[in-house]
Amino acid sequence: TWCRIDYKTIEIHKSIASANTFCDEQGSRNPDFPAMNWKKGFIQTGNDTTVTVEISFAELADLEMIIKMRFQEGFAAGLDNLDHYLSTQFKNPERT
Repeated sequence: TWCRIDYKTIEIHKSIASANTFCDEQGSRNPDFPAMNWKKGFIQTGNDTTVTVEISFAELADLEMIIKMRFQEGFAAGLDNLDHYLSTQFKNPERT
């Protein structure tokens, strides 16, 4: 399974909005799966950046389908991988 991301808006240092869909290897949308609208926000405070993620769907049934596909577990695993990567690649000696 492939994923296609169509970027809607990019506000540098503020946010990225996109529509994400499942697709084939040529990028043609798979109509059997719902589209997900993502908005990622970035807020810098000193040396830290807080990232917020909002995901919305056209219909409640679309959200329910994604949940049944274990999206929550996959998303959490991806965040854990990101945390591990950041903690090992960008160690801040002031935070040990």
